[in-house]
Formats: sequence, C-alpha cells, structure tokens
Amino acid sequence: MTQTKVEQYFSEGDWLEERKALRQIVLQTGLTETLKWKSPCYTAGGQNIVIIAHLKDCVTLGFFRGILVKDDAKILEKPGENSHAGRVVRLRSVQEISTLKPLLIKYINESVQAYIDGQTVPKNKKPIETPEELSVKMAASQTFRDAFNKLSPGRQRGYLLFFSGAKKSETRSARIERYVDRILKGKGLHDCVCGLSKKMPNCDGSHKYIS
Repeated sequence: MTQTKVEQYFSEGDWLEERKALRQIVLQTGLTETLKWKSPCYTAGGQNIVIIAHLKDCVTLGFFRGILVKDDAKILEKPGENSHAGRVVRLRSVQEISTLKPLLIKYINESVQAYIDGQTVPKNKKPIETPEELSVKMAASQTFRDAFNKLSPGRQRGYLLFFSGAKKSETRSARIERYVDRILKGKGLHDCVCGLSKKMPNCDGSHKYIS
C-alpha cells in the first residue's frame, strides 16, 4: 500500500519532473524509500535521512539532521525560523537539480555517515521568548505556573514554540487554554493522554479509535 502511494506521489501534481529527478538521485544512494507525512521519505537503518516535498514555488529535499552536514556550498537553509536540526535545499528546475547532483549525493552520504558514526545533534541553546499571554496565565494561577515549570525543558520548549507560533493574541490565548489540562497532568504537546499509545510517551493516534 505504501509503495502504491509513493508511486502516486510521483505521478501527479506540480513540479512533477523535478520531483522525479530528485527521486532518481536519492535512490542512487541506496536509501530505503517509504511514505511519511504524505511525502516520500528515505531512511537508513530505520533512521530518517531525507524527505522530498514540493511547495508552490519550488521542490525541496529536506535533511532531517542537516545541521551535521558540512555545507561549504551554502545551499542548505533552515526550513523555519525556529528550526534547529533540519535543513532543506530549494530547487526550481530539472537543470538545477542535475547541476547539483554530485553535491546532493555527497550531502546525503554525509548524513548517512553521521548516523552510522552515532553523531548527535547539538542542543539548541537559543532561548525562546515566553509569550505575554502565557505570562499572564502563569501570574493568574500558581498551580498552572508550577505545573509548567515542572515540565522537562524539551516539553516547555515545545509549548513555547507552539504558543508563540500564533500571530494573533487571541489565538495564542486560545491555544494556551486548550492545553491547560494537559500541562496540569505533566504532559507534553505530543504526549499520549489516553494511555493506549504503543509508542509511549508519544501519542500514536490510538485515541482516534476510542468508541
């Protein structure tokens, strides 16, 4: 079933020839092809290495741990302002992909080697500003403040990124209120709360099948 969906991805939609060209390059590196997040994802030993995706203005090759790649050519970019480990190459023509083929293969192989060597992604020490709406909520409830402060740094960071990601104040406030109970239970943004997940502590979607 997965293979059928992968083939479907490469048979329709925008930037089709560019996506096909990228696929040919990635498959030359010997990675395993699968489908994750509705996009072709390529793994080594079960570890995510790269993923192909397309946007309105380009096709991308995303490196899950691109921060470990020595990017002398300066073609890798952060996919988002708060991205840490991930990097992407944005491509806009088959010719550009062909020109960069040796470099792309080199970077993919470096990513695989980093995994084999057991290299770890350095911790992100960049502080994230606490949104005003969260500060107000903490000031109004010591119980909530204590619960949030007891969360692991990673869980706190996840919430801060999620809350701060909303542009409007009312949206930030709504997000905070929606996750108050979860925070009071000591749960992270993506932690299981139904107790049925087979990938604890992460949620694997089992709650969707509760009747």
